[in-house]
Amino acid sequence: MKLQYRITIIGLAAAAVAGFVYSQIHIHEKNRREIREIAAELALTWKNQLNLTLDQTQLLEDSIIEYTIKKNEIINSSLGTGQQVNKLKTIQKSEYKSLQRFLDEEQFENYIHLNKQLTRKS
Repeated sequence: MKLQYRITIIGLAAAAVAGFVYSQIHIHEKNRREIREIAAELALTWKNQLNLTLDQTQLLEDSIIEYTIKKNEIINSSLGTGQQVNKLKTIQKSEYKSLQRFLDEEQFENYIHLNKQLTRKS
């Protein structure tokens, strides 16, 4: 094979890889942006429901983003259903501990109560 053809093939392969990498970055950025937007909306909803301060609302938004990403990773994993459920329960316990750090007892109890009502309706 001539050197010119090898260079052409390598160039095409590099362009294909670059295109794939760019598309993956674009897709992930779009997903992150959507998660941030949804988390902001949820945090504002909880702010009104639980009478949160601005600091608490920001901490809640950050927590929603963090735990949504963790839960999505588990859901999209190749683990069996039983393992996924167990891991999601563990994540939820961790999430609740995190929430208890910045919510007072009444706010946390109301959060749990309202969250259970919402999941029953779904």
